[in-house]
Amino acid sequence: MGMLNQMNATVRKLEPAPNPADSFRQAMRQLASGVSIITHGNGEHRTGLTATSVSSLSAEPPALIVCVNRSASLYTRLGAGDLIGVNVLAADHAEIADRFAGRGGLKGAERFAEGRWITTPDGVWLLADAIAAFECEVEDIIERHSHAILIGRVRLAAPKPAEGALIYWRGAFDRIGWSAEEVSRAVGVTPGAQEGRVIRFPE
Repeated sequence: MGMLNQMNATVRKLEPAPNPADSFRQAMRQLASGVSIITHGNGEHRTGLTATSVSSLSAEPPALIVCVNRSASLYTRLGAGDLIGVNVLAADHAEIADRFAGRGGLKGAERFAEGRWITTPDGVWLLADAIAAFECEVEDIIERHSHAILIGRVRLAAPKPAEGALIYWRGAFDRIGWSAEEVSRAVGVTPGAQEGRVIRFPE
């Protein structure tokens, strides 16, 4: 009870911030998030963006939530029923995350010039060495304020275990976990050619 009273006393001492929007942004910078590349389209109409707001919605049926800025070029071309790729980035993917965030000035299909890309039978672009990749059908689009919430029904999932993950924290990219190469060096074992498996879900 003493601890609860102490916590309540601390909360009561908080005062309204002079600029709530800035305080919100600063507070959210403390939330470490995974980093994903969202892809859409084909050929010269391909586009993609870096997202840090991707999460699971349900396991049955398998579905994801992706939040994107409504001003993004990907969003302006997107419609319900479209297919998108969700690529969860490995620890060594900071450069590609920067590229798809637009920091190098590249746009559209130019962003795909580097990286090991593959396509699914339905033409969705996935990063071959992502630690997890999903092909999703956009079931619903919910617009709220500056962003939109995409609900993606997962049609295909390809996990790749034993890799470190890229995270975004305090306004910069960081990493969590070890890569397969780092693990092999630490234990003195040559890493095997372990590949991720592809899981397809009924439509």
